[in-house]
Amino acid sequence: MKEKILEVIKQYETIIIHRHVRPDPDAYGSQGGLAEILKASFPEKNIFTVGKEEETLNFLRRLDEISDETYKGALVIVCDTANAERICDTRYHLGDKLIKIDHHPNVDAYGDMMWVDTDASSVSEMIYEFYLAGKANGLKMSDEAARLLFAGIVGDTGRFLFPSTSEKTFTYAGELIHYNFSRTELFDKMYELSPNVVKLNGYVLQNFEMKQNGAAAMVLRKELLEEFQVKASEASLLVGALGNIAGIKAWVFFIEEEDQIRVRLRSKGPIINDIARNYNGGGHPLAAGASIYSWDNMDAVIKELEETCKN
Repeated sequence: MKEKILEVIKQYETIIIHRHVRPDPDAYGSQGGLAEILKASFPEKNIFTVGKEEETLNFLRRLDEISDETYKGALVIVCDTANAERICDTRYHLGDKLIKIDHHPNVDAYGDMMWVDTDASSVSEMIYEFYLAGKANGLKMSDEAARLLFAGIVGDTGRFLFPSTSEKTFTYAGELIHYNFSRTELFDKMYELSPNVVKLNGYVLQNFEMKQNGAAAMVLRKELLEEFQVKASEASLLVGALGNIAGIKAWVFFIEEEDQIRVRLRSKGPIINDIARNYNGGGHPLAAGASIYSWDNMDAVIKELEETCKN
């Protein structure tokens, strides 16, 4: 499939790369990393990365603004997005051909071509593998591509702590660090928190609620976020805060946004993406997300989490 994707890429003059809404480092890393590889390899092509920017990730990449006309006759590639409804920028269907590259369970098999590898730690890892498979056939790596892919791998493996981290992940990361970028600067920007977010983290650790069977829950209402002067996107950075607490098997954060309540699920073992799929979401077995639109649904999510931990 990697060879087939490269052959299709060679056929198009314009390539537009999308990723999922509410992006994380792997979304930016795979989208931008692929774009920079293609720019280095095919400087005559028009390569664009699109979607709504996430301010906290501007240090990774700034995105392009393009017209609908640009999609005419273009190849569209979507990275790190399991469901078509989560693709950021709904114009993805305006292109001539659509390719899906992802590492989530393939519950929505959209696109004309698909490369899905659920064993990969991240789509950034997959993009580096794509480069390795194609470097004898014209693909070139750049320092900027390496920086983005390394950031995506680090982000989606929790700095190599998550179970998805494989021997191959370490090998690829070890090869990427030979390129010219500052890991220290990258880590500082990825993991530094504002004083307000740090204070909110203290509140989380003091106020999370232990449920039955090793489940835990944290509720962050809009009024609380306003009190701490923290945006919902910044609060999402704290979802891993309960991961080191003894006795917790799985946990959920409810983070209120303007139009919905984001449900962030994490686990040390129990499979929780089935719960996410019941509430307009999905994801990995141990890390998933969903949305509810009323606080009346919160207890049902927690009850399912308790049952999952029990079983």
